[in-house]
Amino acid sequence: MTRLPSPVLASLVLLALSGPARADDAPPCHDPGAAEAPPPDSSARVEVPDVELVNQDGAAVRVRSLLLSGKPVVVSFIFTTCTTVCPMISTILARVQDRLGDRAGREVSLVSISVDPGRDTPARLKAYATRHHSGPGWTWLTGGRGAVEQVLRGMGAYTPNFADHPPMVLVGDGKGAWTRLNGFPAQADIVAQVDSYAKATPAGPVAATAKGR
Repeated sequence: MTRLPSPVLASLVLLALSGPARADDAPPCHDPGAAEAPPPDSSARVEVPDVELVNQDGAAVRVRSLLLSGKPVVVSFIFTTCTTVCPMISTILARVQDRLGDRAGREVSLVSISVDPGRDTPARLKAYATRHHSGPGWTWLTGGRGAVEQVLRGMGAYTPNFADHPPMVLVGDGKGAWTRLNGFPAQADIVAQVDSYAKATPAGPVAATAKGR
């Protein structure tokens, strides 16, 4: 990951050690002097390749079918040995899951994709998912290095050094429109974007490659 100021690093480590916080808590993402994250990019260009990965249970998953199922989807990018930014992003998604309640899985998909498939086996992902109280509507993906790289490149999350991947969350409408929320977005902002897509787009699967609006 990109080097963080020491006060920010300390806050993130404490949060990671304490586990997912309550949904009402604001994440201590930045110190007072840190720059604000860029605004959401509602014209994010995203290509969803038709490749196969595996989930935390070792089952094969077609990425395009999962991300273009016709219902909103929230996507994050993590690796399980990360001790700073990735636990923070996963904590944010755990809060999103809490806010969604029984909508998670039924109306909205949550997906976390490993950027370190060489180490992140399904068993590692499952243990990591358990630590973040992942429910049945939250899918964790890893797989072959080539297939994972295709997905990361298509979704704008690839870096030559996986530890430098940018913190962000992608929210899609399940039809092809995507919004990129950079940095550490508030769970309320993520859910608001999910709700906006849910109201604008009737549910129904699609097969086309996803691109930004």
